[in-house]
Amino acid sequence: MKNTYVGIMAGGAGTRFWPASREYKPKQFLDILGIGKTLLQLTYERFLKVCPKENILIISNAKYTHLIKEQIPDLEDNQILEEPVRRNTAPCIAYATHKIHALDEDANIVIAPADHFIQDENTFIEIVKQGLNHANSIQDALITLGITPTRPDTGYGYIQMGNAEGNHSNLNVVKTFTEKPDLEIAKTFLASGDFVWNSGIFIWTVKSILKAFENHLPEMNEIFLEGKNIYNTSKEKDFILNSFPLSKNISIDYGIMEKAQKVLVIPGDFGWSDLGTWGSVYEKLIKDDRDNVIIGQNVMTFDTSNTMVNVPDDKLVILDGLDNYIVVESDNILLVTPKAKEQNIKQLLTKIKRNKGDQYM
Repeated sequence: MKNTYVGIMAGGAGTRFWPASREYKPKQFLDILGIGKTLLQLTYERFLKVCPKENILIISNAKYTHLIKEQIPDLEDNQILEEPVRRNTAPCIAYATHKIHALDEDANIVIAPADHFIQDENTFIEIVKQGLNHANSIQDALITLGITPTRPDTGYGYIQMGNAEGNHSNLNVVKTFTEKPDLEIAKTFLASGDFVWNSGIFIWTVKSILKAFENHLPEMNEIFLEGKNIYNTSKEKDFILNSFPLSKNISIDYGIMEKAQKVLVIPGDFGWSDLGTWGSVYEKLIKDDRDNVIIGQNVMTFDTSNTMVNVPDDKLVILDGLDNYIVVESDNILLVTPKAKEQNIKQLLTKIKRNKGDQYM
């Protein structure tokens, strides 16, 4: 589909994957799954089935441009959109939208994070293509992909589905968005059958999303609209360097999706995970006979079970008597923590930074 463009958001910090994920090389640039490819590379290759390679844009912090070029050498400089500062997903998407509009006023756009896991890629691509068809046939439609929930997970946002949109059996009106709920509410959501996980993957036409920015984030839209004759020229980088920091720090969900009128969701099940924690990686990978996931060539385990291990190949690691632990070594840092406490890694980082400075970040 020559009018289809994909924007891959690759600017996140990935702090819950510390110490493997660090400020200088966050998780999207790592081979977190131990399969020889980074999450960014897997995402890029996935979307080659959706559009021509020249229509894939990577949006990321400017300090990661060298990593993007190393990992995806096929990209032209114009396909890497450099954010001078972190400003959440709405400014990131606004930048990509206006740049794409300057290239093609009839464009269709898919927006996706760089660090998600998709097990069933064929089903995923089929659903994305369905979404593109819906976006073209339904005026002002803003479409998101919802994941059929398998458990009352408190780490995901939820979307409440309403009635089917028209005669489309696989397309529903969005009633509500809910950020990460507590366990009891998540159980209620699951039991109702009306809720899906929010994947953070979006599909729309460039005209539909531009209209939404004009209506719901007009000040942000004006910032990027000023560059309409500058995008895809040698002056773009300087324009963004000066203009991007003026944007409000807000997510696309809060800024637009929760306010827009024609928001739709396609529910699906294609083995999705946002890989937000070491525990989520553990759930997706093959386990040994004691239910351990081990990434590392020289790991020996004794009386150890249900444990996630990610260590360098050249490090001999002996684990004895662990159950339900996370063991990660990267560079000069070793982390050993119970899986039940993995959500505390962010708080640990605050304390480490206070006591040890930025060198371990």
